[in-house]
Amino acid sequence: MTTMLDHDHDETATPSARARPIIHFVDDDAMFRSALAEVLELAGYDVKQYESAGAFLLSGPPEGPGCILLDLRMPGPNGLELQEALARDANGMPVVFLTGYGDVPTTASAMKRGALDVLTKPVDRDTLLAAVRTAHERDGQRRREHARHATIEARFASLTPREQAILDGVVAGRLNKQIAGDLNIAERTVKTHRAQLMTKLGAASAADLALLADERSRMSLRAP
Repeated sequence: MTTMLDHDHDETATPSARARPIIHFVDDDAMFRSALAEVLELAGYDVKQYESAGAFLLSGPPEGPGCILLDLRMPGPNGLELQEALARDANGMPVVFLTGYGDVPTTASAMKRGALDVLTKPVDRDTLLAAVRTAHERDGQRRREHARHATIEARFASLTPREQAILDGVVAGRLNKQIAGDLNIAERTVKTHRAQLMTKLGAASAADLALLADERSRMSLRAP
């Protein structure tokens, strides 16, 4: 389905329009953290370093595109505990774990909770950059979906009660004449409101309206 809605959010229109990705690197090993941060910066990423999960949480919610590079074992809250806290945010960034003590149960737990990857220290440069690139792409997809969801919700929220009632009839497959009878209004009035709601939703046909309503429903089911 292609509607006016599809042209409202284009985060990849030009290179200059894209924000520089930020890698939030949480690891208590300062030397290791500094070395990997240099590798990431040379590859074109901005890196924000945190010596603990607590320091990361105190810094406030991350803004802009990117991902979280997270050590599994740290003093205080460990990587899995931080991941659990981040999982409560439906709009959280993708997480890539680093560990020097990889074991199957821990790795399985991290992946089950939504980690994108678990890399073993010392990590190969190409492996690290590939994982970060995949995480950034995943974050971009998440942001585009979130922007589209917000736009769809705003457009549906702009409908008047009468327009919503007519939309419900259209989606149910009712004809203008039938909707008019259901609502006890003139068919001409139905046609007027129908044209208005289609403009608000950026739909070109009844099929578009049905698809948008279905997409909104599916997005609502995925929301926390």
